Amino acid sequence: MKFEAAGDTSSFVTAYVALGGNLDDPQRQVLAAIDTLTRLPRTQWTAASSLYRTSPVGYADQPDFINAVACVCTALTPRALLEHLLAIERAHGRVRQFPNAPRTLDLDIVLYGEQVIDEPGLTIPHPRAHERAFVLAPLLEIAPEITIPGRGRARDLLAALGTHGVEKLITASA
Repeated sequence: MKFEAAGDTSSFVTAYVALGGNLDDPQRQVLAAIDTLTRLPRTQWTAASSLYRTSPVGYADQPDFINAVACVCTALTPRALLEHLLAIERAHGRVRQFPNAPRTLDLDIVLYGEQVIDEPGLTIPHPRAHERAFVLAPLLEIAPEITIPGRGRARDLLAALGTHGVEKLITASA
């Protein structure tokens, strides 16, 4: 996808953000976060997938999640985009208790253009996106030909995983 606007857009990059939550009306949390993404500075909202109900991964003794993926074209650096996403999580009451714990909202940069980044606190592509049907299914809905750098075509990755525990719910339009 390309960002279309007047002026120089050469510094804009297409980024994909995974959204999820399973506490405090998670459908409302994810839809509100999508709405917030439409207002990020130096960023143009492009698309959002449908919402998906998904089984928990890792720590299983918790409610199902609501997940989606959004696409934005942004002039924010990857680190600046991450900082905005963390601020949105905090505004939604995110508390980090332990890995894979229940949460009100989780926002992750899945892809930032074709970049591969491995820095403290920032890994792109998301290090487990290729293993998670709850990321790949909504990602493929809005980017059916997308490739995960270093991993391959998302379509092939999802086919290998299957979609057990992933149920499409509603279209999330902002």
